[in-house]
Amino acid sequence: MSDAILTMADGPILRITLNRPDAGNGATDEMAAQLTHLLLDAGERYRLVVLRGAGDDFCTGRAAGRARVVAPEALQRRRSTEVIFDCYGAFRKTPIPIVCLVQGRALGFGCALAALADITIATEDARFQVPEMAHRIMPTMVMSSLIDRLPRKAISHLVYTSQIIGPERALAFGIVGDIVARDDAEAALERVCQAILDAPAPATEGVKEYLKTAMQMDVQGAVDFARNLHATINSSSEMKRTS
Repeated sequence: MSDAILTMADGPILRITLNRPDAGNGATDEMAAQLTHLLLDAGERYRLVVLRGAGDDFCTGRAAGRARVVAPEALQRRRSTEVIFDCYGAFRKTPIPIVCLVQGRALGFGCALAALADITIATEDARFQVPEMAHRIMPTMVMSSLIDRLPRKAISHLVYTSQIIGPERALAFGIVGDIVARDDAEAALERVCQAILDAPAPATEGVKEYLKTAMQMDVQGAVDFARNLHATINSSSEMKRTS
């Protein structure tokens, strides 16, 4: 396992750091695959995941691979991109909350990860972009990460314009949930983590389960799901505080 992704077990928290600061934490396919496995396995041992980048930037996108002499056939291209779709899927599938801290640039794949996290804190110098169209790349891969996170108008604006936006607009679009000064970022991150840990594990996992499914339901289905989940989780002995 390379040191391009660092992990630290901090009690009930799995801390994951993208660790290619000299390359803006550009993510290789191997990094995406490793992140997928870490997230899918995290629920077995931890209460939450903290994801961040080392250095000045969060993640400036996918690292450039080898140039291809011959363009791949459609099936070969589809297989080569599964590693990214699988990574996006891991954010949705892992049963525990993922908290993301974004500083500097979050471009392409980095913007997708920021949007996919359950809670995202951005520093005042954070910048977000979906640059695929400017690079003559059809952007439906990154769009698939945003489809259940951002409103349609926000996705259209990011994709069609390739505009770099600041944290205030990212907050309005729904990419992030809070903006903090860089000097306050660590304290803000730990406050969020502590709030999650102060709640019973069945509740924090139940919230994620509900949000993952209910947003795609019709209203009555979402209400019925809420009714059943509420009764199931609140009846658990794990919900009772112990001294």
